[in-house]
Amino acid sequence: MSWILKVRDKFQAAHFLKEYEGKCERIHGHSFQVEVQILVNDLDKAGIGIDFKFIKQALSEIMPDHTLLNEVYDFNPSAENLSRHFFKEFKKKFAVKSVTVWESEDASATYSEDN
Repeated sequence: MSWILKVRDKFQAAHFLKEYEGKCERIHGHSFQVEVQILVNDLDKAGIGIDFKFIKQALSEIMPDHTLLNEVYDFNPSAENLSRHFFKEFKKKFAVKSVTVWESEDASATYSEDN
């Protein structure tokens, strides 16, 4: 048996895309939403795999709220690159299955290491 735990949180940030032609090459902001999915194979006596509060805390620690992402990271801060970065950060603590970064209600990128 296994379970997939999901936690979402939001952060506000600005960025611009290098090597891109179009309006996103100029600085602009988003209300980003990040969803992390963690795989759990066992439950404790209370029937809990991992307390959501621990996942939420880890997520809040890595989200760069109210920043210019280009100044925070040494990579081009696209949704794709952000989802991969957050995945690798979560992998240090949890059996992460995937991370999705939403730039808007209808545009997101999901990173996983599943084949």
